[in-house]
Amino acid sequence: MSERVPPDLAQLRAEIDRVDSELVQVLARRQKLVERVVTIKERDNLPAFIPGRIDEVLKNVSRQAEDAGLSPDLARTLWKAMIHWFVELEEKQLKKS
Repeated sequence: MSERVPPDLAQLRAEIDRVDSELVQVLARRQKLVERVVTIKERDNLPAFIPGRIDEVLKNVSRQAEDAGLSPDLARTLWKAMIHWFVELEEKQLKKS
């Protein structure tokens, strides 16, 4: 038996799907930038994990989230997970060189 979805709910779900698609595109752009950062860190013998930079990013994201009406806690949680993933990616790339 299929779920009967009210038209207004279907419309909101479609909008959420569009936003998800936009988020994927933005995250892909961010990943490409991180890959370029790896090249510079490799060249300059810098570590993947730089605590001061991570603190700066989290502080900026918290402020921007609050200004945009997004929960700063949600933003920090998402960015911490993303940063962790990208640092691991950087470490793998730096070990290859």
